[in-house]
Amino acid sequence: MKKLGYTAMIMLTALAFEACNSNNTKDAKETADSLNKTKDTLSTMGASGKMGVVKEDADFATNAAISGLSEVEFSKLAVAKTTNIQLKSFANMMINDHGKVNEELRTIALSKNISLPSVMDDDHQKQWNDLNMKKGIDFDKKYADLMVNDHEKAFDLMEKHAKNGVDPELKALAAKAAPIVKSHLENIKKIKSELK
Repeated sequence: MKKLGYTAMIMLTALAFEACNSNNTKDAKETADSLNKTKDTLSTMGASGKMGVVKEDADFATNAAISGLSEVEFSKLAVAKTTNIQLKSFANMMINDHGKVNEELRTIALSKNISLPSVMDDDHQKQWNDLNMKKGIDFDKKYADLMVNDHEKAFDLMEKHAKNGVDPELKALAAKAAPIVKSHLENIKKIKSELK
């Protein structure tokens, strides 16, 4: 019973600390990382409420979540704004494919008590805002640039975690997602080269 009370006190302290720091306006990824760090601290104390993975696996999960979430949000915007048939088809594929991976990641994270961001981080939100201001071919080129850049980073993230991750479920997810992300990257590079 003392352990439960101690754990509750640590969690309340962590939440109070987060609330006090809300004036610093942490972005979604920083908030998730901070919550995961608190859970990791609990695990070193032997308290309940801990994460079921090591820090590197939690970092992978938050980075993968931000990447997948952002690609879906950028692609929803593309579906609404582009008139380019290839880009619209690609964007729909992003919403579908990344939506499935995002859901699988959320399920794994929940089972391992990993906090994931539920909205884009500040950098991706700024990119989305900039993209939203574009029209016509400028929009198409900017969307294609963002997708190439994000998919290069996402492929690197997935490939490295598939090889070096600790948690078997997260490693398997990364290994399964890596070829899909690579295929997306090749597809968007081809589309980008044809934009005029």
